[in-house]
Amino acid sequence: MLDVPSNTKETAMPGGRLTQQERQQIAQGLADGLAYAEIARRLERPTSTITREVMRNGGPTAYRADLAHRATERRTRRRRQAAPRGAEAPALGHGRDVEAVREYEEMFTTLLMGQGLPKMMSRVLTCLYTTDAGSLTASELVRHLQVSPASVSKAVAFLESQGLIRRERDEGRRERYAVDDDVFYQSMIASARSSAQLAEAARQGVGVLGPDTPAATRLENIARFVDFVAESLIRAAEQAREVLHIKHETTSGGADDRN
Repeated sequence: MLDVPSNTKETAMPGGRLTQQERQQIAQGLADGLAYAEIARRLERPTSTITREVMRNGGPTAYRADLAHRATERRTRRRRQAAPRGAEAPALGHGRDVEAVREYEEMFTTLLMGQGLPKMMSRVLTCLYTTDAGSLTASELVRHLQVSPASVSKAVAFLESQGLIRRERDEGRRERYAVDDDVFYQSMIASARSSAQLAEAARQGVGVLGPDTPAATRLENIARFVDFVAESLIRAAEQAREVLHIKHETTSGGADDRN
């Protein structure tokens, strides 16, 4: 249950940051097997707020309220120390909220890390995905991520080797790193091909273990299942590929200063 303890003086802030009490309620909700939407409903928060909170603090199986609260306090202190005294956060344009964008970037980075991508590579890829131009120079990445040029260089080299980004030059002959609109299509096709190799390996095991044996039957069923899923994935990716290239109209509101 997500009952509010009667002995706490901390009150919820529906329009502000999560309180420690709310984080404890989130942890209890996860332990009870509640969906993010249900936890959000009980806390009177947007589901996206709960999703970001959990995913950037270890995920649903490793989330701990006390660690999450301390991590948030550390991030807040770092941001205050990094910002010049008396200076306000720079506007991003398009009416974007600086803090909301930063929190979203952290959440998306955590998701990429959960898929097996190293942290710095995840941060660079998230940065490229969330900039309107879809491309940035090395110096722009260094400035936005507040890391060393060597860290950016290593990250982009890895991402390029994986086909996740590409290099290009702008009119000023500066080298830029860009995300390819087709990267998710290519990733799914590669995943389907990998699955096909798994199916083939399973079928080889049928001959080795002997037809009609329990082990061979198991492997044959695995091969059939994987074949079906891989073929369906390829077919769906081909049919939906054009979605990646749809251009939506946007309202004017200023350009992102990273573009």
